[in-house]
Amino acid sequence: MLELQGAIWFRAGKQDWGGRDRIALLAAIGEHGSITAAARAVGISYKGAWDAIDAMNNSAGEPLVVRAAGGKGGGGTRLTERAARLIATYRAMEAEHARFIAHLERAGAMSDANPEDIHLIQRMMIQTSARNKLFGRVEAVRAGAVNDEVTLALPGGLRIVSTITHESVETLGLVPGAEAFALVKASSVLIGLPDPAARLSARNQLPGKVARVVPGAVNAEVVLELDGGGTVAAIINNGALTDLDLKEGARALAIFKASSVILGTMI
Repeated sequence: MLELQGAIWFRAGKQDWGGRDRIALLAAIGEHGSITAAARAVGISYKGAWDAIDAMNNSAGEPLVVRAAGGKGGGGTRLTERAARLIATYRAMEAEHARFIAHLERAGAMSDANPEDIHLIQRMMIQTSARNKLFGRVEAVRAGAVNDEVTLALPGGLRIVSTITHESVETLGLVPGAEAFALVKASSVLIGLPDPAARLSARNQLPGKVARVVPGAVNAEVVLELDGGGTVAAIINNGALTDLDLKEGARALAIFKASSVILGTMI
């Protein structure tokens, strides 16, 4: 069952002030009069608390937390009037936001939500360091003594082959029909020109056309628009870029080994 949730975050221009966690820190400082006690109360380090306070003071353009004379050990901290108003404003907005979320749930706002759209949003939230991320479904799994060969069918009809351990196949639940995604670093992708006579050992040779070229001082990024949809990016040196005459619209192949493909699944 889908559950609606949300959070409020203060932002001024390009500067983040903070959200629930920082407001909780301010409130804890107001309650305890101590950075150490406040940090302990909200579950962060003393340094983390001061980093957050500095960021909030800088964002506000005026102090929200100041050191005060007296207190335990001869000194303490207190909230300024501006900080107290900020806490009150946030709590009022949070209460209104909670009423809004409750209203949507009562109105059945999620009952009309398209499951495919929700699934796409989940996909878009996946973040990895690999430049290339391609979704598909497992078409076949060929078992080996140590490694298995998994074939992933992409929506446009192309296929990606990956070689991973048998244990990983079982752990990820990679069986025919299961949804999965392939991760390939741009540095692992070679670019070649279509040639019927060429024979390569790399299992993955995906055809497409050059969508764009981003030149650099030594290397260039070449983005290939695959036949059937999707893109693959490769990092190649400028010499190869010139030799292959890779320009926008040119036909090319994205080439990479099965061992360079990491497979993943969504929980």
